Amino acid sequence: MLVRDAMSTVVLTIGPTHTLRQAAALMSARKVGAAVVHDPDAGGIGILTERDILNSVGLGQNPDTERAHAHTTNNVVFAAPVWTLEEAAAAMAHGGFRHLIVLDGGEPVGIVSVRDIIRCWAPARQRVPA
Repeated sequence: MLVRDAMSTVVLTIGPTHTLRQAAALMSARKVGAAVVHDPDAGGIGILTERDILNSVGLGQNPDTERAHAHTTNNVVFAAPVWTLEEAAAAMAHGGFRHLIVLDGGEPVGIVSVRDIIRCWAPARQRVPA
């Protein structure tokens, strides 16, 4: 199975000046765990995850004043729609992260998460006799 078969095509894109509270509200409303941050001044595309927001709040930072750019990962590993789920899972395991932005022609077309991969693999694994 390929990344394009598992990825979510709901791609939340925010700007670098969104507050963490705004980002969290948008992520919650769209039921996603990550937002693509488009910041041309910082090299283009980054990712802000629920873990980034949680870490900030855990440090006592104010989500109403902290900006996305200060918590965005800019050194991103991108997936291609034609990657296998095994390749995506290996990249996540190697990098220690749970989301991959999927690029096609240099543009974000989806996000694949560990949860997406599990959803695809779990039914296949259940059919295997014990």
